[in-house]
Amino acid sequence: MSYPNISPLASVHPEAKLGERVIVEPFAFIEHNVEIGDDTIIRSGAVIRSGARIGRRCEIHSGAIISGIPQDLKFAGEESLAIIGDDCQIRECVTVNRGTASRGKTVIGNHCLLMAYAHIAHDCVLGDHIIIGNSSQIAGEVEIDDHAILSASVLVHQFSKISQHVMIQGGSRISKDIPPYVLVGRDPITYCGINIVGLRRRAFTNEQIYRINEAYRIIYQRGLNTTNALVAVEREVEESPERDFIIDFVRSSERGIVRGNMD
Repeated sequence: MSYPNISPLASVHPEAKLGERVIVEPFAFIEHNVEIGDDTIIRSGAVIRSGARIGRRCEIHSGAIISGIPQDLKFAGEESLAIIGDDCQIRECVTVNRGTASRGKTVIGNHCLLMAYAHIAHDCVLGDHIIIGNSSQIAGEVEIDDHAILSASVLVHQFSKISQHVMIQGGSRISKDIPPYVLVGRDPITYCGINIVGLRRRAFTNEQIYRINEAYRIIYQRGLNTTNALVAVEREVEESPERDFIIDFVRSSERGIVRGNMD
């Protein structure tokens, strides 16, 4: 067994559970009710508060605060968690708040990169392979699906949903749901096409990309309302997992999806 390497200048609560080969640098602070997986590094000045569950091979950089108390007036001190998966990079001064009674936990998946000064509020759920750009601010109970990329200084309204393989322009303000496979940007924010570069990097075939593009051509360029557009997609676009995922996401959206250029 390889024990953690804890600097004598760090403050680590005796009840914190640290895995093998964990490194805790000087002036890091770790409270009780914390679990940190093998091979994770806690950099100097990072703060890991009660309720944190950090996976393996993560790196928590200086000034980051994990499992901070939620910025929610309804929070009454209940027990809750902030869960971070494996192989995540949490850069300088990122804040990740723990959950409230609503969901009980804030979750960040595996292989995520949260750049400096990003904020993840209470009860958010982030999937795997997500990039959150510098100074982006994610409000409470937002859901972000796998392989989404939010550029710098993006603001996301509470309860919004951002689907898979999405690319969001820096400085965007999100108040509607963002359907899968798309690019969004401009001010006010609007649909800008499909995320073709991202899809090719994820090994989507030309046939898959064609069907995705056809579905959004109908949704955003026919001038149809959402209900009629989805009927047209079902009728005209060959059935596939991608087509059905788009239909299911748009149909189930409670906030409505981001507008198109014709709206």
